[in-house]
Amino acid sequence: MKHLALFLLLGACASTTPPAATKASLTPPAAVANEEGAFLLTVFLKHDQAKTLDEIKAHLAETGFWAKFPPDGIEVESWYVMMGVGQVVTIRVPPSRLREVNVILEKAAWGAFRTDFYPTYDLRPVAQELRAKARMKK
Repeated sequence: MKHLALFLLLGACASTTPPAATKASLTPPAAVANEEGAFLLTVFLKHDQAKTLDEIKAHLAETGFWAKFPPDGIEVESWYVMMGVGQVVTIRVPPSRLREVNVILEKAAWGAFRTDFYPTYDLRPVAQELRAKARMKK
């Protein structure tokens, strides 16, 4: 029963994204996103399961989460709901802006989500190359 409730909450939380939030509206000019040394950062926004969906939405509205995160000029690579976890966001962050991202999450997300952060890199091209080489050997 607990898993069913979690499933329903996570499915409903998919609707917590702002209506106008599209990849285009969250993507900054290329010059900003491609600052030298920019890196991928995956942020796990784990739902506070002690709160109802309405309480989570109210907290995010009260703190201005959707207006603040991600900050202008930070490119969103992906934003998914992960069943059993919450929302998983991968952003491209210039090192000079890491503190800013952290402070926004502390001020606007905490109370609705528990957060985890992971430096991330795209392994897909390497994996595709290794797969192609392995298939050629057959």
